[in-house]
Amino acid sequence: MRAIPAATAGLAALLVAAPLAAHHGWGNYDAGQTLELNGTVREVSYDNPHGTMRLEVPGKTWFVILAPPSRMRARGLTPEMVAVGKTVTVVGYPHRTDGGELRAERVVAAGKTVELR
Repeated sequence: MRAIPAATAGLAALLVAAPLAAHHGWGNYDAGQTLELNGTVREVSYDNPHGTMRLEVPGKTWFVILAPPSRMRARGLTPEMVAVGKTVTVVGYPHRTDGGELRAERVVAAGKTVELR
């Protein structure tokens, strides 16, 4: 009879660990190379665990990983400042293997510079 509780506990542990394993670690970004992208926001999400943005720059659209929404708001970066169609500058680290992804360290929007980390 103990097999059923053990199996249930094992399944529960897998369900909890799966989203954590799916989240990419910050080690996947090259902190030795800083990029500055100036472009137009084409898509934005202010959802947990962190916001995201698709930023169109001349010749390419980047997928940008932002900070958690609570941190962005606390530091003064509102959803309105990075709304679709806005022009922003993002400074951050490129992904080591995905040439179209960037981890944002700072965002310049509406004349304001906001540090995200």
